[in-house]
Amino acid sequence: MTENNACTLVKNVYSTILLIFSVVIVMGLIFTEQTKLAQDVHPALAFFVLWALILWLGMVEGGQASLVGLAPINFELYKDSHPTTYISTKLCHVGDNLDRYLMGRQFMVIFIAFCINMSGAPVGGAELWGLPQFIIDIFLVTGFAMILLTCMVGQLATQVNASHCMLDYINTYFAVFTFYTAMAIEFSGLMHVSYFIQKCVGWAAGKPIQSNEPPKSAVQAAFFWFRVVLSAAVLCFSLAVTLEGLFTGNTTMWDGVPNAVAVILFFLLMSV
Repeated sequence: MTENNACTLVKNVYSTILLIFSVVIVMGLIFTEQTKLAQDVHPALAFFVLWALILWLGMVEGGQASLVGLAPINFELYKDSHPTTYISTKLCHVGDNLDRYLMGRQFMVIFIAFCINMSGAPVGGAELWGLPQFIIDIFLVTGFAMILLTCMVGQLATQVNASHCMLDYINTYFAVFTFYTAMAIEFSGLMHVSYFIQKCVGWAAGKPIQSNEPPKSAVQAAFFWFRVVLSAAVLCFSLAVTLEGLFTGNTTMWDGVPNAVAVILFFLLMSV
């Protein structure tokens, strides 16, 4: 038992040190104008955008843990004790709305992470305070510092806290705003091709996707498939642009990595 406590203490200490160091060097990059947003606009904007989006990412991630965890619970039980939580769950836990929320929420995570990266990730050739090259390679070139900052502050800590305090975590209007934003993104249809892929996988597995809602009317079905086609068009265009960038070397892939390897890595990471 003592050995386990000692091991946990060591991991907590060096994890905290890594996080503090990562925060310091990311802030250093911002205020020396060595991130894209700080360089193109202003360091103050990059600073506020970074921390605002990390806070929002925390709500997105923690909100998911809460809404998924509360799904089996009758929302009428906490209607009076947690009225703001009730605003979200009374919609989220009806029909297929939880699936819709999760789809919109996934887009939010990618979008927020992209904007965080613009605010805090180093530009090419960044140097800071005369740090040794191996430190720059480990923390800046690989993006390790940004990974630690984003994951520890914006994702993991919030998920753990929300899983233990599901009702309280989303009992704010910030959580309600985040939930409805995710639902609006899903409604836009940008990612509706995912539903088509889901149906294809279910059909191939011999297990058709079961809905918690009655069959769609003709108008609802037409609107659904219109968004699927729109989403497929957006996906094909995005894939074409991405592959063009990969094959011509116009991406942020590390120097020295062949374009063909970059394409292979892209598809491998997309499959994880």
